Amino acid sequence: MISFILCLLALVVGYFTYGKFIEKTFGPDNRPTPVQQHADGVDYIRMPRWKIFMIQFLNIAGLGPIFGAILGAKFGASCFLWIVLGSIFAGAMHDYLAAMISLRHNGESLPEIVGHYLGTTTKQVMRTFSVVLLVLVGAVFVSSPAALLHNLLPETLSLQWWVIIIFVYYLLAAVLPIDKIIGRIYPLFAGALLFMAAGLLIALLVHHPVLPEFWDGLGNAHPQAESLPIFPILFVSVACGAISGFHATQSPMMCRCMQHEKMGRPIFYGAMIVEGIVALIWAAVATYFFHYEGGANGLPTDAYGVAEPVIVQHMAVKWLGIVGGALAVLGVIAAPITTGDTALRSARLIVADMLHINQEKLGKRLAVSAVLFAATMGIILYSQSDKEGFGVIWRYFSWANQTLSVFTLWMITVYLVRHRKCFYISLLPALFMTWVSTTYICIAKECIGLPPTISHLVGIFSVVISLLWFVRWKSKNVRPDTLDALP
Repeated sequence: MISFILCLLALVVGYFTYGKFIEKTFGPDNRPTPVQQHADGVDYIRMPRWKIFMIQFLNIAGLGPIFGAILGAKFGASCFLWIVLGSIFAGAMHDYLAAMISLRHNGESLPEIVGHYLGTTTKQVMRTFSVVLLVLVGAVFVSSPAALLHNLLPETLSLQWWVIIIFVYYLLAAVLPIDKIIGRIYPLFAGALLFMAAGLLIALLVHHPVLPEFWDGLGNAHPQAESLPIFPILFVSVACGAISGFHATQSPMMCRCMQHEKMGRPIFYGAMIVEGIVALIWAAVATYFFHYEGGANGLPTDAYGVAEPVIVQHMAVKWLGIVGGALAVLGVIAAPITTGDTALRSARLIVADMLHINQEKLGKRLAVSAVLFAATMGIILYSQSDKEGFGVIWRYFSWANQTLSVFTLWMITVYLVRHRKCFYISLLPALFMTWVSTTYICIAKECIGLPPTISHLVGIFSVVISLLWFVRWKSKNVRPDTLDALP
């Protein structure tokens, strides 16, 4: 428990220290925000800081810090370390700076701001990549809650009807003004997720279960350690609880609702730290479940074969009682739904920004959304027609998520260089995540499937090439007379 408590304190201290340093590096000021200049009653709507924080937290969290932490817990104590270091030095920095750069560009979507700093070609790639990722998120987070509802209420509706109901909700949430549905129900669901995490934290401190300590070693405790090495698998499995490119696609929605730039640190850096705390709590709960409890207690399979929703409900009921179990079920159903709807809303905004389609009229919002929803439904039908379909989609989503963070980190680095600010805060995470993503793409069976040695060499080579490219770009393109004429 000592290592767990130290990690928890480190996340809190990180917000007040490194978070303050990141904020000072960016330098928020009193300039007008997008909502003050472009209020439209649809996407640009003023909201109070607490509500924006709750929406942002649920946008980026969903099931990520729960299911990802459960998957990461199989690796042992190294999962704790990645959640803490990743959240403070990579994830929260990534979320805050990407959001603030979007804020300075009128709340533009991620591909557009990437284009400003990494060039037109990269912008075109990012447009396609981001929309594909968000459609994948929408598909993944329709299927999983529909299946849960069908299993919990088998005598009511079929799986297909649950999919249709969730899909109709997604359409409404994607096209209606952001304060009509998202602004009203998100704070409630975010509160439930935080309440459940706080209850589990108290239970951990009261029950004081045996947990691995750092000084006992950081070796790979996964039951499939030979085929699933800590690097890079852990760093992709625990994404939303450490760093996630998906977060940067969500932040522009909240940038369009902020009344002041100084709201940025508690909303963006703070939401990521809170997500890291939630992930750390679930990692501790799942670590105890996998490595000490043995996964028994009447569950249908052994610890390593139990699905994540079963673990969530089992541990919540065991430590929090019936009420905790009910909240756990609510969380694993509501969390993916409230991630899927904003993913598709973000996809609509990206396409609208790309094609310069004004979104004030409902008909135009529906027209853009129709194409995206058709693509999402196609993926859902594939996942249901093939026994392995959902697993394949989830794995592609996972590595695409981390690859997106690489683009965002390099964009942030270029921004900081051009504004004469400390760029090492994003350069080092950019190099590390380049290494992680490239190695994963090479080693994963669903991608290239190269031998581990070759995959690691390719990953290291990608880092060297990226660093050389950056040094060359910095020496040739950054001139003193061009640095201060940027937003």
